[in-house]
Amino acid sequence: MDIRSTLERLCEAFNAHDLDRIMAFFSDDCVLEMPRGDKPWGSRFQGKEQVGAALATRFEGLPDAHYANAEHFVDADAETGISKWLLTGTSREGRRTEVHGCDFYTFRNGKVIRKDSYWKIVE
Repeated sequence: MDIRSTLERLCEAFNAHDLDRIMAFFSDDCVLEMPRGDKPWGSRFQGKEQVGAALATRFEGLPDAHYANAEHFVDADAETGISKWLLTGTSREGRRTEVHGCDFYTFRNGKVIRKDSYWKIVE
């Protein structure tokens, strides 16, 4: 598996807001950890249905969400990759977001089994 190519295609799918294409990269038993939440890990979603629903909220909250300046780092032996990006978008209420962040991905058999997201806190 070419992890770098997969990360590039995932970024393209996120920028296209194509949830079906995004979820095609994920295993049935995947886990997603998002930055916001009341736990040290933020919010955790397990299984393809929960993960898909959680990812859909990104496009609902930021209808013009865009991941720019993507850089991808790969450890093929560990089946992991990191995507670093600049997320921009405007909420439905008109609040502009511009924040640097990254996603840590873990793969098994060519599918994402874990996506752990982080981003800077902008105050």
